[in-house]
Amino acid sequence: MNTTPSATDRAYEYTKDAILTRRYGGGDLVSEGDIAAGVGVSRTPVREALLRLQAEGLVRLFPKRGALIVPVSQQEIDDVIETRRLVEGFTAECAAGLGEAERTALVDALGSYLDVMRAHVATDKRAFVVADREFHRAIIRAAGNQVLIDLYETLRDRQLRMMEEGARTVERLRANIDEHAAIMDALRDGDAAAAREAVRVHMDAAGAMLGARR
Repeated sequence: MNTTPSATDRAYEYTKDAILTRRYGGGDLVSEGDIAAGVGVSRTPVREALLRLQAEGLVRLFPKRGALIVPVSQQEIDDVIETRRLVEGFTAECAAGLGEAERTALVDALGSYLDVMRAHVATDKRAFVVADREFHRAIIRAAGNQVLIDLYETLRDRQLRMMEEGARTVERLRANIDEHAAIMDALRDGDAAAAREAVRVHMDAAGAMLGARR
């Protein structure tokens, strides 16, 4: 089985990564030729990749001119945080209602992600963020709803480009660990109400960091 990414997939991943890491900033107009040269492909797969990114709301296409990187708006920040609060509060409640064996396995996995976060909180923010994402992903997967899993991935991608450089201070990351631990403890106890409340507290803190309106 051939697992080599297609030219379109490579163009898509290259461009999306450039947007999420803000090598391409909001308001930039990027040409198909620039992307094609960066990836080492022709313009045809680049056009296909840009159509996918336009469907995700990350670019706006202008024929013969290129792709405008859609700037992050206050409304987008508010919408992403509100939607994460709803999705993750619901899935945490679902996870709290799992059978004891399934819940124990989930909590063990969450504990391992917390261990990684604690180990890298002051030394490797990228490793921290990866473990953070896996922590949330594990809870959402436990709810067993593929649509919500896909929605979470989109929301986290959109949130990534909202982060200002320097926003993830060690102090904030340590608070993040404490908030995750509260979610995990509620799941260990099978307390759905406490799990939803812990998610709300965590999302409110993330919203405050991003400047979301309450």
